[in-house]
Amino acid sequence: MLVAEGLTKGFGGPPVVEGVSFTLARGTITGLIGPNGAGKTTLFNLIAASLAPDRGTITLEGERVDGLRPDEVFARGLARTFQIPRPFPAMTVLENVMLAPTGQRGERFWANWLSPGAVAAEERRNREHAMHWLDFVGLSKLAAQPASVLSGGQRKLLELARVLVAEPRLILLDEPGAGVSPPLLEIIMGKIAELNARGITFLIIEHNMDLVMTLCRPVMVLAGGRLLLEGTPEEVRRDPRVVEAYLG
Repeated sequence: MLVAEGLTKGFGGPPVVEGVSFTLARGTITGLIGPNGAGKTTLFNLIAASLAPDRGTITLEGERVDGLRPDEVFARGLARTFQIPRPFPAMTVLENVMLAPTGQRGERFWANWLSPGAVAAEERRNREHAMHWLDFVGLSKLAAQPASVLSGGQRKLLELARVLVAEPRLILLDEPGAGVSPPLLEIIMGKIAELNARGITFLIIEHNMDLVMTLCRPVMVLAGGRLLLEGTPEEVRRDPRVVEAYLG
C-alpha cells in the first residue's frame, strides 16, 4: 500500500526524522509508538504531504507522492485525522462531513448558475453519503447540531466520518484515543476494526497501549527520529530497547 524509503526531515538543527524506511501492507492496522518528541507527527506530516522530506521517497500504491500537495495526496486515497480535531464549530455536524468530498460541482461558482440542477443533485447525494457515515460513527442524531456541542471523543468520531465520506483506502489516525472516555474509546476501536475488515488500511499513532496491543499488527517504534523496531505487539513489548526508550 505504502512504501517509505530513507525519509529525513530537519528544521535547521538535528533531523527530527532520520533515514526512516518502512512498508505498510495493504489491509493492515499498523501502530506507530514512541516517546514524545520521537518524530511521529513529523513522519505523519511527511506521509500526508503537509511537509516535504529533505531526503527520501514515499510511494503510494506504486506511485511516487512525495512532492505532491496535501490535497493531491488526499485525492489519491490517503486521508488523515489530527490529534486535536478542529471542526468548523458554527457549521452543523452534517455540514462538516459534507464539505470533505473533493471536486464538488458547487465549488465552481459558475456551476451554480450554469447547471444548478446538477449541483443540487450532487449535494443531495453528498448529504445521503454523509448521513450514512454519521450513522456509522453514531452521530446521526446530532447531524443538525453545531459541531461546537460535541465532546472531545465525539469530535474524533466526526473527524473519522469526515475522512470516510471521501472513500480513502489508507487512513492515518493521530492519537484517536487521546482524551477520550473509555466508552467512546471502545466505540472508536470497534469502528477501526470494522473498517479494516472492509479493506481500509490504517497507520495509527497512539500512546494508549491497550489500543495498540489489541488492534495493531505490526507495531513500529520510533525513537530519536529513527525507526527502532518493527514487529508484533508481543515482540515490541519484550524488546529491551523499547522498554528503555519508551515503555519503562
